[in-house]
Amino acid sequence: MNLENIHIIGDKILIDPIAPSEKTSSGLYLPPTVQEKDKVQKGYVIKVGPGYPIPFPVEADEPWKEPKEQIKYIPLQVKVGDLAIFLINSAIEIFYDDKKFYIIPHHAVLMVERIEW
Repeated sequence: MNLENIHIIGDKILIDPIAPSEKTSSGLYLPPTVQEKDKVQKGYVIKVGPGYPIPFPVEADEPWKEPKEQIKYIPLQVKVGDLAIFLINSAIEIFYDDKKFYIIPHHAVLMVERIEW
């Protein structure tokens, strides 16, 4: 699977989901219908978009120069490799090379676990 050619746009995040637990802490097995009703899910952050775009102010001090689009981004808090807990209702499920991923907006992330070396 080659994800190097995929570019995430704006404030979106590509998540590799972790399958929800099939049984409770006491050992009872949960049917798939109960697992699907969970409001939150977790997964690893695979790719992160550049962030929230903010335009530069237009400088008209040199009218002979050709205008170029200058966009800056406010970066996102999540980083590649984070374990993210997110709202599943905001997720868009996609399949790439027969593997399931979620694309979620940054505001759907509730919490991340980051292990820094």
